Amino acid sequence: MNSGLQGSRDRFDRSRQTAGMFLGPAAFLAVLVSPTGLEPSTHRLAAIFALVVVFWITEAIPLPATALLGPALAVVVGVAGAREAFASFGHPIIFLFLGSFLIARAMMKHGLDRRIALFVLSRPWVGEHPGRILLAFGAIAAFLSMWMSNTATTAMMLPIGLGVLRTLPLGGRDDAGEPSSTYATGLMLMIAYSCNVGGIATPVGTPPNLIAIGMLEKVLNRDISFVEWMSFGLPVAVVCFVFLYAFVRRRFCPNAGAIDGAAAVIRGERTKLGKWRAGEKAALTAFLVAITLWMLPGVVGLVVGSESLATKTLSGALPEGASAILAATLLFLIPVDWKSREFALDWNEAARIDWGTILLFGGGLSLGGLAFSTGLAEAIGGAALGEAGALGIAAMVLIAVFVANIMTEFMSNTAMANLLIPMFLALAAAGAGGSMLPALGATLGCSLAFCLPVATPPNAIVYGSGRVPLTAMIRTGVVLDLGCGLLTWAGLLVFAR
Repeated sequence: MNSGLQGSRDRFDRSRQTAGMFLGPAAFLAVLVSPTGLEPSTHRLAAIFALVVVFWITEAIPLPATALLGPALAVVVGVAGAREAFASFGHPIIFLFLGSFLIARAMMKHGLDRRIALFVLSRPWVGEHPGRILLAFGAIAAFLSMWMSNTATTAMMLPIGLGVLRTLPLGGRDDAGEPSSTYATGLMLMIAYSCNVGGIATPVGTPPNLIAIGMLEKVLNRDISFVEWMSFGLPVAVVCFVFLYAFVRRRFCPNAGAIDGAAAVIRGERTKLGKWRAGEKAALTAFLVAITLWMLPGVVGLVVGSESLATKTLSGALPEGASAILAATLLFLIPVDWKSREFALDWNEAARIDWGTILLFGGGLSLGGLAFSTGLAEAIGGAALGEAGALGIAAMVLIAVFVANIMTEFMSNTAMANLLIPMFLALAAAGAGGSMLPALGATLGCSLAFCLPVATPPNAIVYGSGRVPLTAMIRTGVVLDLGCGLLTWAGLLVFAR
């Protein structure tokens, strides 16, 4: 990343965080002393929400710390008891997060993700054709992001992409010998954007999906199985990916010739991996077991009916959280070197998973539940979005998608999901017969952030490569924000009813 731009961004971040340290408490006190007409506990929770929103937007303190602060303050000011406020940190969805993070950690530790990527890239059909290389990189990034961190996937794909780009004959090279072609920009953007889109497809693809599932269960008593999510998430992800690929290819490599040497680079990288190692096999085993357990109840339900005894038995015995933990536990049991008692995953490695996201999810789920139990969510939804309720369900879903999309360009998608999903659930409860579609629109909209480096970690990672001009990201992102937003809206109305 350009040092001047990085310095400006650092100064802006420091100013934003400093301002938040003062604005957060000020917002808390301002709401607390203002007449709102709300019940006392609801009024106090509104003040806590004002503080949390400011802290999340400005990142005055780390986002997970803010997620812990909200429920703690709710206890202190008498909104809820400690058991109620902190119960969400033990929600079953937390353990789905935990299990999937552990499996992803093992895949990264043993290089299974890299082996999968290089296996696909080395296929004969990819060859040295720029369009096919672009498609292969995007497809791999999207697929891996369905099951593991978008950030980790981008970080893994970036050096492979840069290695291929060093063989480019297009557009010359800069003083450092790096490629300076528009195709390089397109490939970098394809990696980042595919990671964003791929996360839509499965419940574990990105934190907002699990936040939505948890809140729908807690607020509407509506359970969404792994297969049911994929019944609308996968089609939406596929159509968005097709649009993304078509646009990026047309803009960045409409007439690009063969990339001489690209296939040799990829084959060389794959050769370096050598034979399958025990750790890779163990990680693959846990990954396949998790997918099987996650999908088995839904698949059986599709075959014999959702109300059948077999489906109900499997659904009760294999909830997604328990299945994730069972599969992840295999990593601590499968040896990679029995003599030295080395297993596929040890706790020192497991402890490096993203605990912050887990805490952020628990805090958001807690505040969302309290917002409904106190009536705050309904009051906010009615005041802020009341007019939208008269526009019909389709209009509400469209508004939800683009409100989330726009706001996620400027702040964490996980934090934004925690803020918006309760609001749209309240709106739906008031004006759409309890439909989950507006909340799902806000959820998927949180993944459609293509314009700015600060919008998502994948965007920031490829921007930091120096191969993506900011203007190119913005111009491309605006079109993708609009196109993928409309496709997501239409997809939800067709597949999620």
